[in-house]
Amino acid sequence: MHPRRLLVLALLALAALPFAQALEKQPASVYHARRLALATKLHGGAAILFAGEEPLLDFMPYRQDEDFFYLTGWNEPGAALLILADAPDVDPKRNYREVLFLPSRNLRMEKYTGIKLDATTSNAPQTAGVDAVEPMTDLAGDLNKLISANRALSANLWTQPEAPQAKALVGWVAATIGSGTTPPAHDVTTSVAELRVVKDEGELALLKKASDASIAAQRVMMQSTKPGVTERAIAGKIIAKLMEEGCERVSYAPIVGAGINSTTLHYSENSATLKDGDVMVVDAAGEYSMYASDITRTVPVNGHFTPRQREVYDVVLGAQRAAIAAFTAGKSTIDDPYHRDPNSLDTVAWTYIHDHGKGLHGEPLSDYWIHGLGHMVGINVHDPPGSTGYPAVLKPGMVFTIEPGAYIPGEKIGVRIEDVFVVGQDGKLIDLIANLPHTAEEVEAAMHAAN
Repeated sequence: MHPRRLLVLALLALAALPFAQALEKQPASVYHARRLALATKLHGGAAILFAGEEPLLDFMPYRQDEDFFYLTGWNEPGAALLILADAPDVDPKRNYREVLFLPSRNLRMEKYTGIKLDATTSNAPQTAGVDAVEPMTDLAGDLNKLISANRALSANLWTQPEAPQAKALVGWVAATIGSGTTPPAHDVTTSVAELRVVKDEGELALLKKASDASIAAQRVMMQSTKPGVTERAIAGKIIAKLMEEGCERVSYAPIVGAGINSTTLHYSENSATLKDGDVMVVDAAGEYSMYASDITRTVPVNGHFTPRQREVYDVVLGAQRAAIAAFTAGKSTIDDPYHRDPNSLDTVAWTYIHDHGKGLHGEPLSDYWIHGLGHMVGINVHDPPGSTGYPAVLKPGMVFTIEPGAYIPGEKIGVRIEDVFVVGQDGKLIDLIANLPHTAEEVEAAMHAAN
């Protein structure tokens, strides 16, 4: 048989695998409980969330909408989720209802993208892990019937405010019920954010896998760093290792900046060649089954910190350790860059850098710290902090970064050290990045071990 035909047959065989989901999922009961929890926040209303759309071009990555995935674990594109809360005070006959609406299958496209589930598929609700599955074509009609039975529901719809499908649906409902205008829908993403801020055990397990894979990639970076290598080559090795360790993608575009580039917070070109005597900041991590890690390490290009580089490094590491030591669950806060909250870990770290480090001209080293101390981590590398926003009070089950830094362009020295922490149920911090070198000596040893 011709090799090309063999390849085509192999691809079709892979496409025929029924509804393969590459991501690890938690039990269906976990997602169902999350949907029930969201229903309690709807005040008797209805929420409609839309899945991410499949990209038209094969080089454009597909990633499920974060809130949709959190509530369903469903990773196919083009779907919609309806959650109808019970409303005993308004309609005693109305019971909680959840429906996953799936688009009609495109058999021609499935030859390229693989088989998709639809409402006619046998055991579709069990496969999807929801109470009911219906065709996407029924969504607007079902919503119209619900509002016709209770017009007050039109003022209690919850959607994703930026989703074009949601805007179109709300407009269509207004037209079909004979209303010139429909009250603006409530923002369901705010309510979901409140649920997402505290992680369950299954989420923590996935975050641990993302962190372990990212640690492995950072170790490859340390083993590959030397004068003459390009920043882009280092980034490529990191990405390759993340994929090898089971990540489906990077959590964010890798930042690999050496020399003067180490002092640019979100340096993105990764185009320079590493030079002897420089330090390099590497902010890179991966996503495992939609859950992210976030790690930064600073390394000397030639494997040895200069006395000045080590001085700055040790101050930044000391600031991270000071923040860890000061942590108190239920009291400490994160991301207070202007130091207005007396309980913020930002203030602790900033004070340490201010008191222990100096710039080139004797000014406080804290003048060269230009960002907050940390942020929440979860399905998004910058997960929402909840309805109260930042500074966020850190409680058991929350996951966040501690990442002090100092960036001195005049000396071409940038240093950032970033780990991901979990607040344990006992109120103590768990460092998910504990197995990666932290001290200057540990970093140098890891680099020398490979040479």
